[in-house]
Amino acid sequence: MRKLRITELHRLSADEFKQAAKIPLVVVLDNVRSLHNVGSVFRTSDAYLIEAVYLCGITAVPPHPEIHKSALGAEFSVEWRYFTHTEEAVSELQQNGYQAFAVEQAEGSMMLHQFRPEKKGKYALILGNEVKGVQQSVVDLCQGCIELPQFGTKHSLNVSVTAGIVIWEFFKALTT
Repeated sequence: MRKLRITELHRLSADEFKQAAKIPLVVVLDNVRSLHNVGSVFRTSDAYLIEAVYLCGITAVPPHPEIHKSALGAEFSVEWRYFTHTEEAVSELQQNGYQAFAVEQAEGSMMLHQFRPEKKGKYALILGNEVKGVQQSVVDLCQGCIELPQFGTKHSLNVSVTAGIVIWEFFKALTT
């Protein structure tokens, strides 16, 4: 087995990416403090043709060398917007027909493997701060919460790891 060279991967250019059809998913980062996590979310969003990333509150915005370090240029291909308050971002998305789901451990949350996105639906996934999670005021606005099952001693995963898992599951559900 031979590893493929970058030229053999047939990836889209940034311009081609901007023109490509996207899956109806917006990722909302609610006060994510790590610039490396922000960059990783951009990179995953590029990989799975996400419509946009909304950066809210204290979440840093491009251009920034620490975001670029993990985004590797995806911050230039993926559309993004900044909102001072996450609640404003969620409300605007809902007014535009998106169903908002916090990725959070909450009473009545649904495990990711039990959630079935509708093929024709439009979704917003809200991911929260590395320590405090998604703000309660934002959870209150959402149609529900999606939780990742975990079986070890830790109570959470890194936000960029969580984003990767949830985005991949939505991508599969919305494209197959």
